[in-house]
Amino acid sequence: MVLEILDILISGLLNGGIFALIAVGLSMQYGVARVLNVAHGEFIMLGAFFTWTLYTMLKVNPLVSLVICGPIVFVIGYFLHKTLYRRIRLSSESQGAFEGNSMLASFGLLFIIQNLAILRWGSGIKGYSYLNFPVNLGGAMFAANRLVTLLFAVAICIIFYLFLTRTRLGKAIRAAAQDPDAAGLMGVNINQVLALCFGLGALMAGLAGSLLSMSFRVQPTMGLEYTVIAIIVIVLGGLGSIPGSFIGGFILGLVGSIVSHFEPGLSLVAYYVLFMILLLVKPTGILGR
Repeated sequence: MVLEILDILISGLLNGGIFALIAVGLSMQYGVARVLNVAHGEFIMLGAFFTWTLYTMLKVNPLVSLVICGPIVFVIGYFLHKTLYRRIRLSSESQGAFEGNSMLASFGLLFIIQNLAILRWGSGIKGYSYLNFPVNLGGAMFAANRLVTLLFAVAICIIFYLFLTRTRLGKAIRAAAQDPDAAGLMGVNINQVLALCFGLGALMAGLAGSLLSMSFRVQPTMGLEYTVIAIIVIVLGGLGSIPGSFIGGFILGLVGSIVSHFEPGLSLVAYYVLFMILLLVKPTGILGR
């Protein structure tokens, strides 16, 4: 009994680390840049495929790939906001209109990126073996690559949180999230900050994809499931709250682990049920206001 509880707990933490990293990225894109990016999962997919390509073709260590793939996905996200979402923002009559128009644009972006990935890598499932040996934790066995994934995901989230709270640029980002107009009057370059936030959200997604590829097989259509998970997590933690996304990711990971222990096929259903309950009972989330 104790071993089963330990297995459920650690499995939940392993999944929760990735969920938190994914959700922090989407929280940046929606909480600051005000773009509900339903193509967020495609950036995760790109990070995973870039890492797979570097490992299978050039034998680059997947952990080293983090410092290669992450910046590449950041540049893609930054460029997209500068060229696409900024134009939509300037042409929209109100903030509400911008959020609706940008979400519609991201649906189109989803299919564009997905189909480009299929053309480049094919529609099949890809994978590689890295640190694929068991580690004994209190009698429960877990793959070493999943434990490494958890450690790196937590470390990245903590570093990112410190960046937002301790640096001058981080303070500018938080000011833009609270009141863009007031931040602009105080000298913050709003257009630059919004593009940077969208790029940082893409960066976090790319890093999550690189880590995911170490433990799971990847395919061009994998993104939508992770987008749904990210949306549920940021609602659970509180829209725009980075600590809330971190906490929400681990809570959702534990919920999924408990449900999967009894019925593996119902984990995604459990996420949707939790999402609907949250909207009815506490739509502001754990740390939302």
